[in-house]
Amino acid sequence: MPAKKLARPLLFLGPPGAGKGTQARAVAAHFGVPQISTGDMFRDHVARSSALGRQAKAVMERGELVSDDIVSGMVAERIRRPDCAGGFLLDGFPRTVPQAERLETLLAEAGFPGPLAVNLEVSYTSLIRRLTGRRTCAVCGEIYNIYERPPQQEGRCDRDAGELTERADDREDVVRERLNEYERKTKPLIEFYRHRKALVGVNGDESPEALTGRLIQLLEKAA
Repeated sequence: MPAKKLARPLLFLGPPGAGKGTQARAVAAHFGVPQISTGDMFRDHVARSSALGRQAKAVMERGELVSDDIVSGMVAERIRRPDCAGGFLLDGFPRTVPQAERLETLLAEAGFPGPLAVNLEVSYTSLIRRLTGRRTCAVCGEIYNIYERPPQQEGRCDRDAGELTERADDREDVVRERLNEYERKTKPLIEFYRHRKALVGVNGDESPEALTGRLIQLLEKAA
């Protein structure tokens, strides 16, 4: 078991493809806290073809963001579960300043302090390669990249030989729209958390392993 816990709820900022999900999983495992991923929740609903899933799928395939009411309602329910009592990570929320303001209310109502935001800074060229090259195992969810981390056998997962699939929102035209959407709506969050002295910036162009190590060291010092 880890010797330290997170001092406050943690969230990752950065554009699509910055590695927020990868780092959230690694940091959550190290500190023994849950990773609350809106992306995972959306994909679960899409896979089950629920009413929310059908709505979310249509929105994500257009490269747009799901409504605040849907997302904040999901988060409000999730952070009140018992496994969040010792801390948690938010992955994919908030994405706008109004969502960040809503999150402060949700956290206060649930008895948590304000979050610490970690901003993963990645170049535009790297983001395009990461996203358009991303492939996901249909069986275990392992993520590959045909440019930077290809599987040993083309189109098949190294772990279980599952088929590697491309997400609809990883097509290049959708990727560019997602990045434009980030610039318009999500990037102002950096200033929001900087103003509250609750922002830490890190170089997201590093290897995932190096970045994880640096994040853990930083967060343990803050604990």
